[in-house]
Amino acid sequence: MMGGRCSNLCFCLWPSNIKSHALYSSDIEKWAENEQLNLPVFKEYGLEELKAATSNFSANNIVSEHGEKAPNVVFKGRLNGNGRWIAIKRFQSSAWPDSRQFLDEAKTVGQLRSKRLANLLGCCCEGDERLLVAEFMHHETLSKHLFHWDNRPLEWSMRLRVALYLTQALDYCSRKGRELYHDLNSYRVLFDQDCEPRLSCFGLMKNSRDGKSYSTNLAFTPPEYLKTGKVTPESVVYSFGALLLDLLSGKHIPPSHALDLIRGKNFLMLIDSCLEGHFSNDDGTELVQLASRCLQYEPHDRPNVKSLLTSITPLQKEKDVPSNVLMSIAHETTSPAQVSLTPLGEACSTCDLTAIHEILEKAGYKEDEGIANELSFQMWANQLQETLNTRKSGDSAFRDKDFTTAIKCYTQFLEGGNVKSPTVLARRSLCYLMSNKPQEALADAMQAQVQFSNWPTAFYLQAAALFTLGMDSDARETLKDGSSLDFRRMRQ
Repeated sequence: MMGGRCSNLCFCLWPSNIKSHALYSSDIEKWAENEQLNLPVFKEYGLEELKAATSNFSANNIVSEHGEKAPNVVFKGRLNGNGRWIAIKRFQSSAWPDSRQFLDEAKTVGQLRSKRLANLLGCCCEGDERLLVAEFMHHETLSKHLFHWDNRPLEWSMRLRVALYLTQALDYCSRKGRELYHDLNSYRVLFDQDCEPRLSCFGLMKNSRDGKSYSTNLAFTPPEYLKTGKVTPESVVYSFGALLLDLLSGKHIPPSHALDLIRGKNFLMLIDSCLEGHFSNDDGTELVQLASRCLQYEPHDRPNVKSLLTSITPLQKEKDVPSNVLMSIAHETTSPAQVSLTPLGEACSTCDLTAIHEILEKAGYKEDEGIANELSFQMWANQLQETLNTRKSGDSAFRDKDFTTAIKCYTQFLEGGNVKSPTVLARRSLCYLMSNKPQEALADAMQAQVQFSNWPTAFYLQAAALFTLGMDSDARETLKDGSSLDFRRMRQ
């Protein structure tokens, strides 16, 4: 329970009755002071790098709500080298014909850095391709948790937290000169690894140079936008009001219908029935009032973001309870041992490098069987004999645990011919781990995955490197991926 039972609610919605709250400046300053994040500076990515991260923009990696049918598709990917999960928005080829204009716009958004945003990490402008690269949020969208939940609805305290964090994100953007946000809706609010709500940076840029700023149903579009086709700060507040209705109702109710209910004092029909008994009269009244003010027809009658922040901050409940607890999602601290793992997975989960070495040595080159046939032919043609000899020397050094020599020989093998060998990459990855070079080990394991996308060993070795680098949460996710692939193999 999060307050008194809501029987016989009586909301008075005239503006004169709206409570004036003193700004909880200490709470606002507390989050604002900590906006420096451990994120790389904005960069331009190469197209090949992003293709590798998304398995060549595979349909299996699409995470945007309308899949391949969307005009601009969002992919989930993982960067080769540092293992960072990313979200990539791929624009239609005609969306931004002027690459310089696209790059300048992206660079401006890429200067923003806040823990209330899913931040923009970079972009790509090669040929006709226009792509944005952002932080990947692991726990999906507000739309999913509000409208399509599986086990339990979003709690009242969490809905209030979403409203606050979203307001803080908009306030941060405004202070940094980015007041305009295009098509603010429940799909734009994402939940990170800790289940903290964040605002997607993608909405800070239009879908095209001259395109529409709103792609949703016209019933949810600010009335002035229908007249002028331009987004204003007041338009963003209108969309925020529509989002408050989503949080209140658990439904996507057209603002005009909601306002009719409010004016007719039938506002109880707005409240999500799942919330009954879980919020107080005052809280419900305040949020309905705020939504009503944001949805005023005349833009000048709507509050600004600062005013919204002033009103929403004191409504917060259970401020010390972590977001993942409020959302009933287990935190990413599950022991790797709780995941069903093969002996290699177990060894990688504990970074038992000696055990990994024994397993890789015993496995040999059976995963390279298709490549071995090619090698036999090329040996017969006497084209790669010298290169193969370097691999044999590497194998001998690997067996004898002379990892420095093994790295040297395997490198010569990989650079000396056109043959691909995920097993050599896996062995060199372990050699790098043995030599205290986890970044190089991660790069090799990821390259092995590129060559053999369904090979559990590549995922397990990535996990070992990630654990060594202190990226435990990513390592656990990768262990799960490897375990899933092993499970599929066993069922085949």
